[in-house]
Amino acid sequence: MDNKCSKYESLFVFSNEETLKAHINECEECAKEAQEQDKVSDLLSEVKMYYWAKRKKQRTKLRAMCAVLVFALFTSLSFGLLLTNEDLTDTLKYGQTLSAEDYGFPVDSYGLLMVDE
Repeated sequence: MDNKCSKYESLFVFSNEETLKAHINECEECAKEAQEQDKVSDLLSEVKMYYWAKRKKQRTKLRAMCAVLVFALFTSLSFGLLLTNEDLTDTLKYGQTLSAEDYGFPVDSYGLLMVDE
């Protein structure tokens, strides 16, 4: 009763395809196993594109979240530096342009850059 053939797996893994096909033609149990494996293979190939599409969607979401995180970090650091640097906040007012003197360059009485000869 328990004389089932158990050669399919070993032939599939360790043997060449010709030997496997010859054994499948001789053994009914291994032929059934091969049909089941073919069905599973067909099912996997059918589902593969949906799996990769889902994975691509997850990667896109992850990249978007990383971009938002980097933007938020950069923005918070910029505002943090602007708020903690009192010298810069005192010189920068809305609508005011910076002059060469604000940048710390030597200027003459007209506000032009001084050049030593």
